[in-house]
Amino acid sequence: MTTKIVVANQKGGIGKTDVSVNLGSCLARMGKKTLILDIDPQANATDYLTTINPKISTSELLLDDEINLPDIVLSTETDNLFLAPGSPSLNAARVQLISDMGMQFKLKRKLDGIKDYDYIFIDTPPSLGLLTINALTTADQVLIPIQVHYFAMSGVVKLMKTINKIREEINPKLKIGGVVITMFDKRNKLSFEVDGEVRKAFEDKVFRTMIPTNIKLAESPSHHKPIILYSKNSSGAKAYAQLAKEFIKTESG
Repeated sequence: MTTKIVVANQKGGIGKTDVSVNLGSCLARMGKKTLILDIDPQANATDYLTTINPKISTSELLLDDEINLPDIVLSTETDNLFLAPGSPSLNAARVQLISDMGMQFKLKRKLDGIKDYDYIFIDTPPSLGLLTINALTTADQVLIPIQVHYFAMSGVVKLMKTINKIREEINPKLKIGGVVITMFDKRNKLSFEVDGEVRKAFEDKVFRTMIPTNIKLAESPSHHKPIILYSKNSSGAKAYAQLAKEFIKTESG
């Protein structure tokens, strides 16, 4: 069975794409067939994993009834890791979806019945618009990255309201899969304060593994390689490898 996981937080710059790509990559290295599905018009996950300019993307997947998921999937440098690329044309797709019947079900129709992967990670825009709604409508669970920042929890309240509304009205199986603390700096007192605040709010939903601030992690997107390939001995790579193990344990538990 394929588990569909939306990585979401409407706040930008909090490591959402890092989590999608690097957790997915580590799971792939553990033998789990994994797809990164990029529906962010910025296409950062796509740029992270390839230098190819895709001819068709998730934009066409959403809008063209003749295009299905296998038509757009690309292989990556990592065994067992695949990419459904995004593109800037998703901006136009977002506008067109507004006038389409059943607009929130477009992605669900294309992913229903897909059994080729153990995991599909859906990397979403930093907003709660139609693209993110499409992702939440088809997903089994939501993974929420939270940066250790003074306003870390401010945007999460709105996200939780959206998740609860979709669960009540459209997708009753949707659950919170977990919360990932990102950009943790053990030299900074604020990091520990925010971590405590997040764990108080989400309790056992917060992964014990925290993703540290790490220069190699910051560099890896520019080399189009997940951290496990770019710098496997860095603290960032070790953290994601540990997160993947914890994620698998949580799934099986």
